[in-house]
Amino acid sequence: MTNPAAERYSRQVLLKEWGEAGQRALSEAHFVVIGAGGIGSPALLALAEAGRITVIDSDTVDETNLPRQILHIPARIGMNKAESAKRMLSDITPDVPVTAVAERADDALLARLLDEKSILLDCSDNFKTRHTANRAAHAARRPLVTACAVRFSFQIAVFDFSRHPSPCYQCTFPEDEEKDVKAAQTGVSGPVTAIAGMFAAQEAIKLVLGVKGLDGKLLIGDTLTMKFDVMGLSADPACSVCAK
Repeated sequence: MTNPAAERYSRQVLLKEWGEAGQRALSEAHFVVIGAGGIGSPALLALAEAGRITVIDSDTVDETNLPRQILHIPARIGMNKAESAKRMLSDITPDVPVTAVAERADDALLARLLDEKSILLDCSDNFKTRHTANRAAHAARRPLVTACAVRFSFQIAVFDFSRHPSPCYQCTFPEDEEKDVKAAQTGVSGPVTAIAGMFAAQEAIKLVLGVKGLDGKLLIGDTLTMKFDVMGLSADPACSVCAK
């Protein structure tokens, strides 16, 4: 690392699980993040100290976003969220390349964006996009970190399709059996989205560093009771995605 980079990242390089080799690996990684909202904003802030970033979001900033979507400011109300996120991240870490994609994440877009260095983070707010991310990551054999939050609770799951057979999101949450519960309908706590986003970023970083994480597991957190559970996930032998 150059001297300025060595100084900037000196605290994390001190970690034995991280080190200079880990920092180099992170600088070469490509984090593809779906959603620059309540979960995506903190995740992107954490990942901006790591590697190359592509942020995907077709939505625009509005006033109701500002209490929890911390990459956006009042002056950018009406701006595309991916572009707003890129501007903020470029101010914070000018040396980290950020690409803004002002489109809805679909199969074709993700197939085009996911390269051999990619880790996909699904920080969206709907089941349809989560299933799209799951199919794309499985098809590309790239790791997937998926995070969601509603009211005072959050969930994080990790599926590393790059290394070994793995259960997938469809195995646990079949697409035809779900109800789409959105924060816009039920409400959500800002700190909970921040926790979910930071946890998602940490899991993505651990995948790059080769540190054991939540691969094949689901973390459920309730911040009202402060109870946290980790569940092992099983592959569905009849899964329409990963059993092919």
